[in-house]
Amino acid sequence: MAFEKIFPTDCLSKRERVALTLRHQAVDRAAILDQVSYNPAVVAAYAGKPIDAFDYGEDEICAVIRQTLDVCMVPVNVRRMGPVATADGFVIRYDHWHSWIESRPFKDEHGARDWLLRHTQQLRERPFNAEKCRADHLQYMTDLQHKIGETVFMPFSQTGFMDVYHQMGLEIFAYCAADYPDVLADYLCVSVGRELKRIHAVADRALSPVTLILEECAANQGPTFSPRDLEAHQYPHLKSLAEAWHEHGVAVLFASGGNYNAIIPELRACGLDGCYCLEPAAGMDIVELKNAYPDMVWACGVDGVALLEQGTPAKVKAEVRRQIQATNALQTGGLFVGSSSEINPPIRLDNFQAMIAAVGELPNPRFFLNGE
Repeated sequence: MAFEKIFPTDCLSKRERVALTLRHQAVDRAAILDQVSYNPAVVAAYAGKPIDAFDYGEDEICAVIRQTLDVCMVPVNVRRMGPVATADGFVIRYDHWHSWIESRPFKDEHGARDWLLRHTQQLRERPFNAEKCRADHLQYMTDLQHKIGETVFMPFSQTGFMDVYHQMGLEIFAYCAADYPDVLADYLCVSVGRELKRIHAVADRALSPVTLILEECAANQGPTFSPRDLEAHQYPHLKSLAEAWHEHGVAVLFASGGNYNAIIPELRACGLDGCYCLEPAAGMDIVELKNAYPDMVWACGVDGVALLEQGTPAKVKAEVRRQIQATNALQTGGLFVGSSSEINPPIRLDNFQAMIAAVGELPNPRFFLNGE
């Protein structure tokens, strides 16, 4: 049966390769996963037309996805410059491919508590229509799949923990969580409860066999939050989300930047199937991690700065070969090749192309279809 190929030697479809990778089985080559929305040079190269700065949209991003990836993150239309005021009083500054909160509707933990109480009540009162949610998700997935071809799309899932500490800012959040733990706990119960309803409405392995729980929780030196806070506000909710996705046969990857080596045993205990975004500069070496935890899936450990921004194509290829060979990934699956930082604007086109090409240059010589 015909299927889309990234390399002429591909003998599995993208979906088959992703499924085998998630099941820790042999693959014809390593699978590739990344976020390619933010680099104009990369988008121009694969869209086949000149692009002025960030003057492109979803169609052009999907052209890159279709030609280079087995699994993709959500295509993001790059925002223009300028501030945007939200209905609840935040001012967000957009600078093309990234953004930050310029001002908040509170100044301290007491104001943050009041904001969170209002936000929680709004969530609690917001109607949830499972049938509409399912229909909207199916329409979105169908439209997107038409643009990305046979590439597997990996949707997001969240507890709401990261959203709140991002909106408060880490310092105010720390004081608020310490002084008003019950307020935070109530918010998370409401937020996760809504997410569980959404999961059971939309989860469908036929649409996507894998999802990503995005919960930034670490800095370069280690976890941002204490073991007590993580036990209280993260692990139980991660466990409940993972269980819900698993009910529908969908694998769950955990995503955070920074060094979260210390909490990997706890993440495993929550039932998470693997981890995404492994920053070598923060001490997250994908080879060491996969060999230490071979029952987990490890994704995206090619250094986005030292290699993809500042290195050479030869060095990029050498690193990709190291990751595949030193983990025996062609025989054991469990590894997705990709950048540790997403394909951000400073990443060189030739280095991105070298990362993709290196995967195709290392097929599995002992791989045969149907076990023959």
